[in-house]
Amino acid sequence: MIKKLVLVFIALFAIQSYAQETTASPYSFYGIGTLKFKGSVENASMGGLSIYKDSIHVNFRNPATYGGSNIETFNNESRPVKFTVGGSHTSTKLKTNSSEDRVKSSTFDYLALSIPLGKLGVGFGLLPYTAVGYRLETSNAAGNVDTRFRGEGGLNKAFLSFGYQITDGLSAGIDANYNFGNIQNSTIEFNYNNENEPLQTQSREENRSDLSGLNINIGLHYQKMITDKLELQSALTYSPSSDINSNNERSFSNITINSSTGAEFVVTTIDADLAANGLNKTSVKLPSRLSFGAGIGAPRKWFAGVEYTTQNASEFSNTLYTNTGTTFVDASTLSMGGFYIPKYNSFTSYWSRVVYRAGLRFENTGLQVQNESIKEFGISFGVGLPVGTNKNPFSNANLGFEIGKRGTTNANLIQENFLKFKLSLSLNDRWFEKRKYN
Repeated sequence: MIKKLVLVFIALFAIQSYAQETTASPYSFYGIGTLKFKGSVENASMGGLSIYKDSIHVNFRNPATYGGSNIETFNNESRPVKFTVGGSHTSTKLKTNSSEDRVKSSTFDYLALSIPLGKLGVGFGLLPYTAVGYRLETSNAAGNVDTRFRGEGGLNKAFLSFGYQITDGLSAGIDANYNFGNIQNSTIEFNYNNENEPLQTQSREENRSDLSGLNINIGLHYQKMITDKLELQSALTYSPSSDINSNNERSFSNITINSSTGAEFVVTTIDADLAANGLNKTSVKLPSRLSFGAGIGAPRKWFAGVEYTTQNASEFSNTLYTNTGTTFVDASTLSMGGFYIPKYNSFTSYWSRVVYRAGLRFENTGLQVQNESIKEFGISFGVGLPVGTNKNPFSNANLGFEIGKRGTTNANLIQENFLKFKLSLSLNDRWFEKRKYN
């Protein structure tokens, strides 16, 4: 049954990811798009909290959590192999001082596998890093469309992780990430005659950047029982800044636009000579990132923690686009959250074995537009529903919801009020069970 659920889940979100934009945020116009949350549905349902480590969930944000020791539930033989896949759907209300609109987007969020090898753990998978998806228009004094902007694409991350348990409470790990993807955008400038009627042909500029490069992320995790019932967990991760390659193309076209369907038809096209200005091959600097946090709880009962993340977004640079009217400053995020399990080993009540999660986050995205800082706030909650068998009881389906807002209506900017629904499967199996003979 679980295998069938996995196939259905992958197929569903593969279809959704091709059928719709992976984001619908006008703020993805800037830089290389809006940053995607690098974490599981379980993390997101706790306000983005990622300091908690257990033996049945994959934690993408800290490679140290892949390391561990054997667990008593499996006769001290092994930790389980963990497989997880997740996706999300977002409904967003875009609001300015004069108008409102609604947009929707669906996306594949991650696919990963974690394999225990004694105290060592190895993980690998795929997840999006940034997303671009916008359709914007500006108007002239006569109320006609002046400029139309459109963009799509984003940066993806394939990762290979290693974590090792150094002592009973301390683990260390490292991620090796390969970043790849492309960003495409176009700008149409509309021209009108003296009667404010659009000309037969309009001008369009198109840009495409194909991105690729490597970066790493290192992590530490520490846990210790501080009383007979309470456990302390703390974590730290650091990603140094890195440069990724960008192969760029630019073209200018005269086009006609079907007034009924909006379809664009090219009349003539000229390819720009970016090599003459040294812009055909450039580099994009990904900023460094530091995260640390701590929390306490009763094992398999409850946990509450806080985590702070800072990112040197002021380091970001992309020489291909230098006049976007924006400034990047250092970004930060404060996450608070936790979970509660009424009775994890209850045989009489299914709902007593459900994990209940909640959290909130406050984020300064590091983006300043027209001297306005773009901030984000979210409050989240979710549940982990057991779907395992008697032999492997720890698999679960995770549902998460987040309500929040990004941006502001000041300075004629756009405020996004969003509702996110997230769904994942976290499946566990035993690949290294010892044979037993009577």
